[in-house]
Amino acid sequence: MSGAAFDTRLSALRKALRKSGAPRSDHPGPVTNRMEAAVAMVVRGEPQLDFLLIKRATSERDPWSGQMALPGGRWERTDSGLLHTARRETMEETRVNLEIHGSPLGRLEDVTPSSTRLPPMRIAPFIFGVPAGTEAEVASPEVQSVHWIPLDVLRAPETSTDVRIQLPGLDKRFPSYHVIGEHVWGLTHRILTAFLDLYPS
Repeated sequence: MSGAAFDTRLSALRKALRKSGAPRSDHPGPVTNRMEAAVAMVVRGEPQLDFLLIKRATSERDPWSGQMALPGGRWERTDSGLLHTARRETMEETRVNLEIHGSPLGRLEDVTPSSTRLPPMRIAPFIFGVPAGTEAEVASPEVQSVHWIPLDVLRAPETSTDVRIQLPGLDKRFPSYHVIGEHVWGLTHRILTAFLDLYPS
């Protein structure tokens, strides 16, 4: 069992997730045209709890090109379930081995894109605890950088703002969290907001 399991703050988070009513199964849905995916919110048991964000590399093939995101990606048929997907993708992108060092704490409600510009998909967000001192690094050409963000920074009122997104056929403002000089918006913003609603302090 990971040392993260003995952090009382992470134990409290596990209890909150169990009471949340989020899905317990990690199996993808029936085979449809919808993509199944999973992301990992990795919470590290430092004196000030922090969590892992990545900045995606710029790529014309990636609909989330250049955005701040949680580690994760699409379910593959070789994955035993969506929990496996979250662990595998985190390892491939950041070298954080959640199989060895991570304690699965629970799952948030699934999210789906509200924009028709994105492919139809369902994303399962899983929460993991890892011990203090856990390191992450860029481990994939799909990732530009990795960052540990204190939860207190995310909760700070001045972090909540909005961002103007201009793309072909789109010019709109979206709610965001402004951290390390970057805006976290879209699906990742929704997942982080759901987390803070569940575990505000």
